[in-house]
Amino acid sequence: MAEWKPTACILCECNCGIEVQLGGESGRELTLIKGDRNHPVSQGYACEKAQRLNYYQNNNARVTSPLRRREDGSYEEIDWDTAISEVAERLAAVRDTHGGDKIFYYGGGGQGNHLPGAYSRATQNALGIKFRSNALAQEKTGEFWVNGKMFGAATRGDFEHCEVAIFLGKNPWQSHSIPRARVTLREIQKDPKRSMVVIDPKRSETADIADFHMAVRPGRDAWLLAAILGVIVQDDLVDEDWLAEHATDQEEVVGMLREVPVDEYAETSGVSAQMIRDVAHRIAEAESVAVFEDLGVQQNRHSTLVSYLNRLIWVLTGNFGKKGSHYIPSPFVSLIGDQRQNGDAPRKKRVSPVAGARIITGLVPGNVIAEEILTDHPDRYRAMIVESGNPAHSLADSQRMKKALEALDFLVVIDVAMTETARLADYILPTPTQYEKWEATFFNFDFPKNCFHLRRPLLDPPPNVLTEPEIHARLVEALGAMPEEEVAKLNDALAQGRTQFGLAFMAAMQKPELEQVFPVALYRSLGPTLPDGAASASVLWGAAVMCFMRYPESVRRAGFNNGDELFDAVLASPSGLIFSVDDDDESWNRIGISNGKINVAIPELYNEINELVSETPPGADSDYPFMLSAGERRSFTANTIFRNPEWRKKDRVGALRISPSDASELGLDEGDLARVTTKRAAVEVPVEITDRMQSGHVSLPNGLGIDYSGVDLEASPIGIAPNDLTASEDRDWLAGTPWHKTVPANVEAV
Repeated sequence: MAEWKPTACILCECNCGIEVQLGGESGRELTLIKGDRNHPVSQGYACEKAQRLNYYQNNNARVTSPLRRREDGSYEEIDWDTAISEVAERLAAVRDTHGGDKIFYYGGGGQGNHLPGAYSRATQNALGIKFRSNALAQEKTGEFWVNGKMFGAATRGDFEHCEVAIFLGKNPWQSHSIPRARVTLREIQKDPKRSMVVIDPKRSETADIADFHMAVRPGRDAWLLAAILGVIVQDDLVDEDWLAEHATDQEEVVGMLREVPVDEYAETSGVSAQMIRDVAHRIAEAESVAVFEDLGVQQNRHSTLVSYLNRLIWVLTGNFGKKGSHYIPSPFVSLIGDQRQNGDAPRKKRVSPVAGARIITGLVPGNVIAEEILTDHPDRYRAMIVESGNPAHSLADSQRMKKALEALDFLVVIDVAMTETARLADYILPTPTQYEKWEATFFNFDFPKNCFHLRRPLLDPPPNVLTEPEIHARLVEALGAMPEEEVAKLNDALAQGRTQFGLAFMAAMQKPELEQVFPVALYRSLGPTLPDGAASASVLWGAAVMCFMRYPESVRRAGFNNGDELFDAVLASPSGLIFSVDDDDESWNRIGISNGKINVAIPELYNEINELVSETPPGADSDYPFMLSAGERRSFTANTIFRNPEWRKKDRVGALRISPSDASELGLDEGDLARVTTKRAAVEVPVEITDRMQSGHVSLPNGLGIDYSGVDLEASPIGIAPNDLTASEDRDWLAGTPWHKTVPANVEAV
């Protein structure tokens, strides 16, 4: 039997521990995959998608040598010295001519690929880059902003222990995102003392086992949540004593909710007033409630407001800081920065230079990036670095985004594969896959025990690719920004031991020339001394030290007396380890509001709440009578990390799901072709007729419409790219997140 090697799945934020056997003719096939029972969180659990990871590791879209675009649009292989020097020269020319703020950085890590984001900061600082974005700006920034306003920190729900679990625009049976998702869902379903509420237009697999399926009409979640809150306030279900002790400034918003016309909003939402009242009372009577909101509402109408209304439901009923409710985790590394200043990262400008879009936690909204480029504005972005990202496919209005990328003075892509964005680049710098290098994720949200997993490489990479830390170190050196004297001093201190090195490093961090590029300075000093070629993990030493400084008691409860001990344990734990152990009430110490209480008031959203009563809800356009969900998660869809369509056992081209009544009215039978038209484009796609969809609602899956033809062949995408149908101007007014889940569309038989 081949050796079982521990690693992790990279398809969603859970990053479940798995074990892999290698084999095949080359010895490089991921032949057998199973859950890793030694992983402290997933404990042997893994969903069916992990079984298909060989399609990620072995595919013909790999780029295995640096590429430079020729004048005719084709690519030629070049050596690394040439690639690094020319890329650095081109980026420096943009910086020196127009300013570093005209270079835009996008990406920094996929679902399980977060170390590149840490090292890229050095390159960004060396070039003076001020603006950046990534996939989180397509999904989560409204939630981040609301969390910052109310808590000054990120919050999560405890679904393992909650009495009532609410999934808002979320189907964890397919999209997971909570530990051991299907096991946890079944445990809730089987316990007569617990209840599950699903708010989703579609009768999802999670809705099938829920106690309450609130089949809201597409895009009308704000009315539904406002109605639930109206019942909570009007039926005197608010936990007044708890609020008086733990919250501030709730009076005005409670007063507004007292005026909510519950029956009218129920009719607008499509959910009966009786069900709304039943759910509101079930929430208020429960000992603990946890809510998970996801893309179904975060890429939809009123998304930031919905994030606020969601939190009001569990705050007004006292569901924070106790077992089974909501908590503030202790991240090993924070993905979203400091949220204490009204939800905005203090080190970044507050608005984008051309569109004036709000920048939340340092991220420019994806929907305005094309607008920031396709202009003659003097502050437009002129160059881009795209790393482990694919904006040509994943951002709204793909056609316009591709034009924007083509209009740049310079575009460099750092990635594994020939993506849609890479096909537009001037240079492509290839990296190992996530199973050919040391890698980690910063999705560390568990509570009361939090886990971190540094994954070891399963395979050697191809000979002519470089890890992202090495690429960034070389770029910084080529830009003349590596503080060689300081690195030499660190190496001298390191020769005397890690303790001396730590003291020297902290002292050197006071010098701007090192502080700006410290990740690559760590990589060049500490990195070569780490065991088993783990140089890429060197930045985690600083993360471990900072984690201990932020959460000393929590880390001590996990068994570590300082950051050095924690770092060494991370290196020595191939299946991951518990690095933080919290008490149930620890969240109260992590609130980032100065008085240590929850801030209930967000006046910026009050007008939006009050205007719901007179607003025409979505779905009333006679030219586009359907609401299209562009990007549904299904059994055999994932992010575009799976480029080979053969991984899908069924629905290879991604059918349009439509209700039986709509199909009958349009004269469509199973498998027939339908034409879907939006204001951006028209496509033809086979249909799948299912009673899971309500009338007027259709959906297309995510992860399709991608090219799998390889480096030297003409692109030949399979399936529909959802963002060919979406429009960049259709976005949340505050956070800029897209309305992918309610795209007005027309459907007709071909």
